[in-house]
Amino acid sequence: MKTVMIISDATGETAERMVRAASLQFTGVPVNVRTYSRVRLETECEQLIEKAAELKALVVFTVVNAEERDLLAKLVERYNVESVDLIGALIGKLGSFLGAAPAGVPGLLHTISEDYFRRIEAVEFAVKNDDGAEPRNLPKADLVLVGISRTSKTPLSTYLAQRGLKVANVPLVLGIDPPEELAQVDERKVFGLIIQPDMLMHIRQARLKHLGMSNDAEYGKRQHINTEITYCREIFRKHPNWPVIDVTNRAIEETAADILRIYQERMSADRAAG
Repeated sequence: MKTVMIISDATGETAERMVRAASLQFTGVPVNVRTYSRVRLETECEQLIEKAAELKALVVFTVVNAEERDLLAKLVERYNVESVDLIGALIGKLGSFLGAAPAGVPGLLHTISEDYFRRIEAVEFAVKNDDGAEPRNLPKADLVLVGISRTSKTPLSTYLAQRGLKVANVPLVLGIDPPEELAQVDERKVFGLIIQPDMLMHIRQARLKHLGMSNDAEYGKRQHINTEITYCREIFRKHPNWPVIDVTNRAIEETAADILRIYQERMSADRAAG
């Protein structure tokens, strides 16, 4: 079995993901990936390169400090070890292009990686918890959107998830109580969505037409819509701490901006109080 040794002055997680992803292209060839993180001493570097020489391993390193990178380059040459400098060439090229010197601070790449994977996790959470699919997950959400059908719950959830927030949404259905788990959510994280009846009727009738259904369906009738909105407002009145956002004629980005502003103000107030 071939060995790939990853040497990093940070966590090495990004490099490991890249190596494992690349190795998937070589089916039937087993690869032993070993990651050595936070390597910053000359003695550590030499010991690892010695080990790589013994194992006849490929060394992949992500080291942002120029001196440490040069040291590793000399060591792999001395011990005749095959190597890939995963970030050095990119940093050098960017430095020339931008006309600036790199900070050389370990861990910045990991910070970017963490943010990326947090957003991916948030989007997956939003998809799994769309339209009240998993009520048991409501207490785990950063934000919960509540409203009747066609009040932009799903697109808002997706948009906010791309900002790294775990968002769930709960449909309010006439005659059906909201899930019990909603009561377990911190009320400062719950947002109600409302829309004007005329706009909702227009949206729903367009939806019915798209689905090839009759405009006479209760779903698109004004009287039924008025009853739904009344029911929705009754629930909102029982929860005065839920901010209620009117989505009528508003772009998703506008509504999301309001929700984020209120959410951040509340979180900041919590931190100040704590």
